[in-house]
Amino acid sequence: MIYLQLFLSFLQIGLFSFGGGYAAMPLIQGQVVTQHGWLSMEEFTDLITISQMTPGPIAINSATFVGIKIAGIPGALVATGGCILPSCVIVTLIAKLYLKYRNMAMLQGVLNSLRPAVVAMIASAGISILLTAFWGSGAAVDLLRTNWVLVVIFVICLVLLQKFKMNPIWVMVLAGVLKVAAALVAGA
Repeated sequence: MIYLQLFLSFLQIGLFSFGGGYAAMPLIQGQVVTQHGWLSMEEFTDLITISQMTPGPIAINSATFVGIKIAGIPGALVATGGCILPSCVIVTLIAKLYLKYRNMAMLQGVLNSLRPAVVAMIASAGISILLTAFWGSGAAVDLLRTNWVLVVIFVICLVLLQKFKMNPIWVMVLAGVLKVAAALVAGA
């Protein structure tokens, strides 16, 4: 039964996550945190971090991680298979249709209309992760309970990425080093 739940959950994620990995984050959160309770919000935030740091798409990395956590290697295979199956079928069909109708104005209109929804899904996921990082899972925004160390690390990373165009991999490594250093200073 758990294998079927994993397969169907990640099949839905794979089927409806238009716009890539960031757009899939709210769908993944809805399935693994809200609906099934397989992960807590803190674990979900860690999952996204790990999925970002490992090669491959976020949704597939998430499916593999959740599958292993819930049902071991067979669970990882089932969840990952469910996640990639819709993409394989849809991309094959769309490629054939796109090659045939690529100059059609209606098709271009449909593609343009999907962009705002994708941006909204990405923003929703980002805000959800920021709230969890700065104030904890389910906590209200409260300046007294703010994790200021993480806020400062976030601002530093944002400046390095936007102003200095630093490589995102190095920014992630630096963020990890800064957090470890802050933990060591706080523990001393």
